[in-house]
Order: sequence, then C-alpha cells, then structure tokens
Amino acid sequence: MSEFLLIRDAQRMAPAAEGRGDVLVAHGRILAVGQGLEPSGCGATVQVIEANGRLLCPGLVDSLVHFGGGGGEGGFATRMPPLSAATALAAGVTSMVGALGTDDITRSHADLLACARSLAAEGLSAYTLTGSYQVPPVTLTGSVRGDIIFVPEMIGLGEIAIADHRGSQPSAAELARIASDTRVAGRLSGKCGKVLVHVGEAPEGLALLREASTRWPVPITQWHPTHINRNARLLADGIAFAKEGGSIDFTTSSTPDFVAAGEIPAAQALAQALSAGVPIERITMSSDGQASLPHFDAQGRLVSLEVAPIGSLLESVREAVQRYAVPLSTALASATSSPAAIWGLERKGRIAVGMDADFVLLEPDTLARALTVAAGRVNRA
Repeated sequence: MSEFLLIRDAQRMAPAAEGRGDVLVAHGRILAVGQGLEPSGCGATVQVIEANGRLLCPGLVDSLVHFGGGGGEGGFATRMPPLSAATALAAGVTSMVGALGTDDITRSHADLLACARSLAAEGLSAYTLTGSYQVPPVTLTGSVRGDIIFVPEMIGLGEIAIADHRGSQPSAAELARIASDTRVAGRLSGKCGKVLVHVGEAPEGLALLREASTRWPVPITQWHPTHINRNARLLADGIAFAKEGGSIDFTTSSTPDFVAAGEIPAAQALAQALSAGVPIERITMSSDGQASLPHFDAQGRLVSLEVAPIGSLLESVREAVQRYAVPLSTALASATSSPAAIWGLERKGRIAVGMDADFVLLEPDTLARALTVAAGRVNRA
C-alpha cells in the first residue's frame, strides 16, 4: 500500500454535497480535502485514483451484520456462513456492527470477536455487541460491563429480542437494568453503550422500551430498535418512537415473501419516516447481513433459505433516491453519518480532515459502485 492516496476530481458527498475536488489520504486517515491537491516534496509514493467526476461518498456503516454467520433456526443445516471481507467491500460497506442473534449456544462471542479481527486484518472496521436475543445476557467475560469495558471491539449490547416468540419475554424492569449496565459500561470505557433491540411481530411493539424509559431513568436514546419496517403497525409505532426522541433502524434485506407478508421495503420506510417529520439523524438502515431469509410453502413449511445480503444496504440507498425521491445526501446519511453518530464511531460516516479513509466511489447516473476504499486500501473487485 502506498503511503499516500490521492483521489482526484471527485464529487464529494460528505454525505452532504460539497462540490468537486480532491481528497488526500495518508496512513489510513484523511489528510486534506480541497482542489489541486498534490503531496509534492514528501518523498513518498503516491497512488492516484482519477475519479473523473464520480461521487465520492463515506464508506457505508452497517448497524447490524451477523458476520460470524446467522441462521440455524431450521436446524444445523440452515446455519449461514461467516461474512467475507471481499463481500463487504464489494457492497461498499467499510464499517459494521456484529451481533450473535438467536443462537448463543453453538455460536459464541469469542468466535464473533475472532471474525471481527479477521475482517479488521483486511482493512474493515468491525465492532461487536455483547449479549444476544436472550435475558439474562450471555457474555464473554462474565458480565455486560466487563465485556464492554475490557474488549476494545465491544461497543454495546444486542440484539436483545422483544415482541418475539424467540426471545426470553423480558420485563421492562429487566430491560432497564440491562440498559443501565450497558450505559455505565459505555461511560466508563468511552464507548456508546447502546442497546440494539430486535423487535418481532407481536402487537406490543415498542411498548416495553417506552415503559423502561418512563418508569426508570433510562433515556429513550439508550435503545436502537431494529426491523422497524417489519409491518405497517410497527413502522407507525417506530415513527412515533423516533419523534419522541428515540432512534430506529430499517432492515434492507427484504424478500418478495416478506413484502407479501406485510414488510415495507427499507427505502419506502425511510421515505415515509422522513415525510412524517423524523430527523435523518434518528434513522439508520442496516442489512442484517448473513442472517437467514426463509421461504415457506402454503402450509407454512420451510422450503428454502438464502443468506441476507450485505449488498442490500447500498441497493436500498439507491432505491430510496431513484424510486422514492429521497435526496441522495439524506439517503446516504441513513447508512453513513447517522449510524456512525448513534454508535459513537467518531471517525466514521463523513468525509473530513482527520476522519478515517473509508470511501465508496459511485457512478453519478446509476449509483453503482466503482470501488471501495477501507482504511486507505483500494478495492476494485
């Protein structure tokens, strides 16, 4: 890898449009942004990428990826494989938050952490969450606080399940206690200390989170509920939750079967939430990458499974712009600056001096990916 990387003549989307110019990178960080940049006289090798007016956007920040592999709910043969770095880079994703999900027996935080470090060796930024669907939380060190304080990659807890038959049916008091532990650990370690909440199909929706933040001194911002586009009822509840000060996440890895059953595509849900007055700073989209996407027959029997694609995140950004007329800067924010801010990733999600050199270069007409840069490393595959 060259010491310097110069991206020349790009339309910078930071994620707001900032005009045409250059970005200079040194040792994985953004050194300068402007026009006519040249690292002359430095005596170092310079790799130059001619953008030719393409869109230079922050690398995507995916709030939920099962990068150790998800699934398994149809038996051992339905376990999904781990995520490869090449797949993430080809999807324009440079940062991701990993979680266990349903299976905390045959999968572990030790393996999740090993997968995170494997991805990091390829230039990606991979963070993890302690806990799983279950209560009390399963941990690596023996406690939620210990995990978040002592493990550098662990930034919060999740995805804990509510309103779902696969969860532990926790009480509001239990959720409040877990959220407080996570919050304190975040304060002590300088991390976000958020709780990612898997929300299922049961009609109570987000009621437990509201109760926990009403009866106990747990800020509504402590929660980041996901799968909020699961159905119209939950979407309406999520929009109200976000307007009350919370944040919400839409899942991009939809299927025709899911949509037929009532799921709202993430791009459509994003447009609807924005139209309802939810600030983009409170909305994220995530892929749920490497989760299992089941297909059932008319009798409800499982007939096939496919892997939730991490590439659905960029596809949903594109769909929000091209089909639902969401401004590009806003659609990008839902997968860059918003998740970076919510998860406390201070050097992610924006193009500015001092930020990490994570970019995705897009074709201006189609928003197709041309290349990805992660930690200053160029990937064209």
